Amino acid sequence: QVQLVESGGGLVQPGGSLRLSCAASGFIFRSYSMGWYRQAPGKQRELVAIISSGGTKNYAEPVKGRFTISRDNAKKTVDLQMNSLKPEDTAVYYCSQAGVHWGQGTQVTVSS
Repeated sequence: QVQLVESGGGLVQPGGSLRLSCAASGFIFRSYSMGWYRQAPGKQRELVAIISSGGTKNYAEPVKGRFTISRDNAKKTVDLQMNSLKPEDTAVYYCSQAGVHWGQGTQVTVSS
């Protein structure tokens, strides 16, 4: 079955960086778009970044220029490099296979 396991969350000060990673299994990884989503307390889950099977990347406006999504088809991983973090980036971050299957999420807290 499809499994997505996120790692790399934590507490970071404003302006800092974190790198999230998602390890995938149970499907033909290279054939699917992969995305990162986030959900802040009291808010709906929202798309952060998505990368197609061909490597095309799209980002939500609030993270453009600060976050970078990448994938390694050989390792079956999708990463999210987050720089210049802001308190409003605080959320649980989820990895998703094409918006259908989801990981358990990893907490990112940006606070001084």
